[in-house]
Amino acid sequence: MNRFCTCGLKDISEALRRYPCAAARIMGSDDYPDIIGETKFYQMSSGVLVATEVIGLPASCDICMNPVFGFHIHGGSGCTGNDEDPFADAFSHYNPNACEHPFHSGDLPPLFGNNGYALSVFLTNRFSLDEIIGRTIIIHLNPDDFTSQPAGHSGTKIACGNIVRYYCG
Repeated sequence: MNRFCTCGLKDISEALRRYPCAAARIMGSDDYPDIIGETKFYQMSSGVLVATEVIGLPASCDICMNPVFGFHIHGGSGCTGNDEDPFADAFSHYNPNACEHPFHSGDLPPLFGNNGYALSVFLTNRFSLDEIIGRTIIIHLNPDDFTSQPAGHSGTKIACGNIVRYYCG
């Protein structure tokens, strides 16, 4: 362990055995009804551990074309929308510090599709649990390019979940 990290693998595995402090049940849009999943948020001494598991994602038969999906916390509080954008009420990326993309607090690592399944676990200090409660988490059809402004050109929102507080211990 180096002087910059205050948690180790033991801390992470212990956190994943506890109840999360917040979570979001992810559901696909009408065009992607097979998508379901969950993102769990665990408070750690050095940040927030984010664990996501999703099934029903669009898949490809071509091994060289396995999809990569943009994944972000958005600033809105709802997974509702309109005919053009089923999750319009999720608004744009959560960005309380007015940073340029990809330095928004809500910019997350992409989800890598694996025959319609994705699993992601990472640690971040870009936000606290209190900041994201009541916001939304979005899966986009395309990967985030981590360059284009203002939001990485990740395309259509295909799934959404509301982030709610749990009582963790």
